[in-house]
Amino acid sequence: MRIYGPNGTTIGTTGVVKRTASTGFSLPDAATAAETRSAGPPKAAGNIDALLALQGIEDPTERRKRSVQRGRGALDVLDDLKLGLLSGNFDASTVNRLRAAAANLKSSSGDPGLDAVLSEIELRVEVELAKAGQF
Repeated sequence: MRIYGPNGTTIGTTGVVKRTASTGFSLPDAATAAETRSAGPPKAAGNIDALLALQGIEDPTERRKRSVQRGRGALDVLDDLKLGLLSGNFDASTVNRLRAAAANLKSSSGDPGLDAVLSEIELRVEVELAKAGQF
């Protein structure tokens, strides 16, 4: 007996079917039942590396959203630095946050226009970090 699955695979039975000349219903004998295969443990869905690779594939829109968030975060820290300098309250923690923002701006978003804006933000962050080193 063959069963065709949804993806075109063929599933067949390997057991020997014993036919009798009578037209009545009969159960297979114990010898035929012993020939059937026992159920084994479930097989793995695939290699674990393949599953991890699938998780690593990211959507371009998600990558762009994360890049926009990193850019906005860097601009917020630059704004905090500006406000601190204007008020005369220079804070070293703002410089540390600025260093962290600069490290996050290194990755590409995949959008050339957004990457250009992020590189300008990164340049401004680097300039402010260089200025902060003079204090």
